[in-house]
Amino acid sequence: MSEQRLRICPFCEATCGLALEVRGREVLSVAGDAADVFSRGHLCPKGVAIAELDRDPDRLRTPLVRRGNELVEASWEEAFAVVASLLPRLQAEHGRDAVGVFVGNAAAHSLALSLYNGALVGGLRTRNFFSAGTTDQQPKQVAAAALFGTAVSIPIPDVDHTQLLWVLGANPLASNGSLMTAPGIGRRLRGIQERGGRVVVFDPRRSETAALADEHVALRPGTDAHLLFAVANVLFAEERAALGRLAPHVAGLAELEEALRDFRPEWAAARCGVGAETIRRLARELAAAPSAAVYGRIGTCTQSFGVLASFAVDVLNVLTGNFDRPGGALLTRPATGALHTVGPPGRGRGHRFGRFASRVRGFPEVFRELPNAVITEEILTPGPGQIRAFVTLGGNPVLSTPGGQHLAEALATLELLVCCDVYVNETSRFAHVVFPAPSPLEQPHYDVLLSQFAVRDVARWSPAVFPLTPGARPEWQTLLRLGAIANGAGDAVPVEALDESWARSRVERTLGDPASPLHGLSVDAVMEALTPRTGPERLVDFSLRAGPWGDHFGTRPDGLTLAKLEAAPHGIDLGPLGSRIPDALRTPSGKIELAPPALLADLPRLRAWHPPEAGALVLIGRRHVRSKNSWMHNLPRLVKGRARCTLLIHPDDAERTGVVHGGRARVASKGGALVAGVEVTRAMRPGVVSLPHGFGHDAEGARMGVARAHAGVNSNVLAASDVLEPLSGNAVLNGIPVDVSPA
Repeated sequence: MSEQRLRICPFCEATCGLALEVRGREVLSVAGDAADVFSRGHLCPKGVAIAELDRDPDRLRTPLVRRGNELVEASWEEAFAVVASLLPRLQAEHGRDAVGVFVGNAAAHSLALSLYNGALVGGLRTRNFFSAGTTDQQPKQVAAAALFGTAVSIPIPDVDHTQLLWVLGANPLASNGSLMTAPGIGRRLRGIQERGGRVVVFDPRRSETAALADEHVALRPGTDAHLLFAVANVLFAEERAALGRLAPHVAGLAELEEALRDFRPEWAAARCGVGAETIRRLARELAAAPSAAVYGRIGTCTQSFGVLASFAVDVLNVLTGNFDRPGGALLTRPATGALHTVGPPGRGRGHRFGRFASRVRGFPEVFRELPNAVITEEILTPGPGQIRAFVTLGGNPVLSTPGGQHLAEALATLELLVCCDVYVNETSRFAHVVFPAPSPLEQPHYDVLLSQFAVRDVARWSPAVFPLTPGARPEWQTLLRLGAIANGAGDAVPVEALDESWARSRVERTLGDPASPLHGLSVDAVMEALTPRTGPERLVDFSLRAGPWGDHFGTRPDGLTLAKLEAAPHGIDLGPLGSRIPDALRTPSGKIELAPPALLADLPRLRAWHPPEAGALVLIGRRHVRSKNSWMHNLPRLVKGRARCTLLIHPDDAERTGVVHGGRARVASKGGALVAGVEVTRAMRPGVVSLPHGFGHDAEGARMGVARAHAGVNSNVLAASDVLEPLSGNAVLNGIPVDVSPA
């Protein structure tokens, strides 16, 4: 007999509720959970494919260790013993910076990785920390920290109530929202139009979202900041800037106006390819809208002016009075807390960057993180601090970082590579040890990270659908044991003791904060109140109870606890986003900083930029609703249909370069070259070509049969690792100059 089990989809930022029909250990069907308080039954192909990942024969079930040139199955104890025999010796002989660590995109979708990666990273105590953040979102975080005080103080468009939505560098219908957790985003966008509002999309390609929009503005890649600052110039020049209730909480308004005085629409038009009068009209419409939200995402981050473009997005929200008001762009109040919900309200320490730098190129740290584009040189360049061992957590940097072909060569030289992954992929094929994660259906889930960017405050808990397969280990236990080895405690400490210590450290830190509502409570009493929970359940229960909606361990009896979520399997709706200024600010001044010195100092570089010469081509990326970076191409449901890893090119450019629809083209850049299938389409702006990211699954040694049959090409070989966004270290993956010719 079958039964229904509920699960939050872990495959993208939409976090849709799933209703699974199961019989025994088998998934019979997957549907959207119509009663889910957030997704309301929405379902995309990725959610349905969760059953295919669960039963994928290529998914790892047991650890692997290297024996000679082969990765072979081993016991858990054998795998930990290999790490214990090598890692401490390398740390002792070469220092802690001889070990690098990369935290991949999967950390945002795995409860264990999001809650426990710190146990390993903290145990390593290395400066060589890298993440997927410097591939696609670090500029957004730098701009948010400069304006509002923390890296996660990212205003979220109130798509359910706004009358005007601007979308830049994003394709929500394909991504399901990014840094904007919004299940059923198509329904939400159509809702704007149904209530008489408008959606305007700025994109060099007529994307799926642009096709739905009321207006599509096909600007040149990498010129978002030029256009947006010109809009701000119009607001100032025509006295249309209206801060409203934000005025007492804003600093630097006059300095910003002066800095943008020469960013006139005519100046911007010559660079972004959008007419000056169109820019003026857009500015006036933005200022006149009853409510509006400007939203920029990956295309505004993965470019040469990523921080300025991200800054400009939020500048417009502030200048039009649409920041921190319903229908505009607001900060969330997630149930498990965020950096802008803890500490003294209305003021903070802000952020200081450059406390140390990468060894070879001297690139400064940002949020204690180095650009992933420098990993290769840090491995291959001899000398003190050279990376000799590397750990990856839920990431595939060979396909996801610039110059991945060179990184592959570097990984092959390491004395130790440890990967925590569900596959032997293009990165983990070089590993000395691979630790598998269980199926997502064998793990509980709460969206600790993604709820910080949700368009509505909700809380939802998913217990594991199935018990662990015999022989499997929870991912959090793997991280704790690796952290103990990295910290010098060896591989024999009982995992229960490690978990107790990790949980206690979290409790002590919170209770030690004078601004915490739990300050003054007994650590022992709180730990006892969390009993008998262990592992992620204990940490989630603590975060909920300590969070802005929590019961604060009895002082707010009606507040949230994990027990209350367990009794509400479809989730608890906490309501629409609301105003949080000034309490949510964490800048040292306690103000919204509209003139951060480091950002304004980058404006001359923006002024000096000129568009490519006539006839030149530049490359941009793109997303597809059936894809998620590099790690979902081994599921048959998500790769079926016509080939998606194609080069999109406008008919005029195809004729000029000699490539034909259905043929093959050689694409070359400063970074490298590849050959891809051609798709000629008027959806592209002339002068711009497009390849999706995350493909290139034809590497020797990878064990992903379905992905290999749909290999595609790795677009990141075209990205030069020495070209970085200067304020954030983010990779420049959009606007890459390329030459295209028939293959």
